[in-house]
Amino acid sequence: MLPNKNTYVYIYSYKHDGSLHRTWTKGYVLDADEDKCIVVNNKTLVSESDGRKWFTREPAIWFFFPKLWFNVICMIRKTGVYYYCNLASPYLYDREAIKYIDYDLDVKVFPDGSLIHLDEDEYQLHKKQMEYSVEIDTIVRKTYDELLACIERKETPFNEEEIMELYSEYLKRRH
Repeated sequence: MLPNKNTYVYIYSYKHDGSLHRTWTKGYVLDADEDKCIVVNNKTLVSESDGRKWFTREPAIWFFFPKLWFNVICMIRKTGVYYYCNLASPYLYDREAIKYIDYDLDVKVFPDGSLIHLDEDEYQLHKKQMEYSVEIDTIVRKTYDELLACIERKETPFNEEEIMELYSEYLKRRH
């Protein structure tokens, strides 16, 4: 099942043990097909599992994939597009929300192409606490390498021009 284009959806992130990790409201579905779902959020309310709430600061184009074990938030700032990559289960949509399991490991990509690898310690802790299977660990590690190769080749969504075109399309539809 796919979310309808030009509608708003909730986004729910879970942890491996089934606990709700984080939610986003007001994600605007720009595109959805069998290969990807593209959602735009801007000044979106985010609720954390510990009760904290905050709003996103800048517009972002978020790519979800039904067959890939990562999703990518492309944050549009004055200094360029920053990419926040979540190692996560493929997404599913159940008419309530876009949902995925967050597997802790993240990669932040800066406009100049430099990277920061994040949350290895959190991954190791949750791997033990939540008993990630060997299969899950293998998938996450393999996907991590595939993600880094995708970033290096500047494949979708790691193309600033493409992201700006999508954002322009969003602005035309919403205004």
